[in-house]
Amino acid sequence: MQSVSHVAYDVRRLSRAGLPLGTAELARYLVGKTIVRNVGRSRIVGRIVETEAYPPGDSSGHAYRGETASNHSLFLGRGFAYVYFTYGMHYMLNVSAEEPGVGAGVLLRALEPLEGIKLMERRRRTEELVDLARGPGRLAVALQIDQRLDGVDLCVDGPLWLGTEARKTLHIGRSVRIGITREVDRLMRFFEVGNPFVSGPKSLSMK
Repeated sequence: MQSVSHVAYDVRRLSRAGLPLGTAELARYLVGKTIVRNVGRSRIVGRIVETEAYPPGDSSGHAYRGETASNHSLFLGRGFAYVYFTYGMHYMLNVSAEEPGVGAGVLLRALEPLEGIKLMERRRRTEELVDLARGPGRLAVALQIDQRLDGVDLCVDGPLWLGTEARKTLHIGRSVRIGITREVDRLMRFFEVGNPFVSGPKSLSMK
């Protein structure tokens, strides 16, 4: 699938008060919403099509052993960016959840590119539209995410923020999470059914 030109989308920032309280609820709510990355005078907009929830007490989550200097952003309350580096090569972008002082987060796993596609292509070194931000590592590269964005408030004007829907969201499915070794049976992955930009095995993305 090759890139095509896209119009500018009229998306507005989400308010913190409008974000649901509860990690799984937030993960489901974010499917269909947008993420906006401002880069100089340009912007990148992606439609969130896949998320994973890591609620309080989940042993597969980064907050499980308590607050540290590296995971502090997970404890800020809902609507902040938590960025971490993994496998020695990838950044991952998460949205913090729950009340301040309670560590939990939602991993953004895949985006449908809407704006700034040429910027995404240059960062990802590919013109395959469907692969620009399919998977959390690719997503971070496409959005130019690194450690400097850790702790950014996603509900205010800034370099990175959460936005409203660009169009109506279709059916949202639910499955087990991908690539974890603990609490593997929890249904904490949410995705737009039938969307080609969703990552992972097709067997996990059909309903």
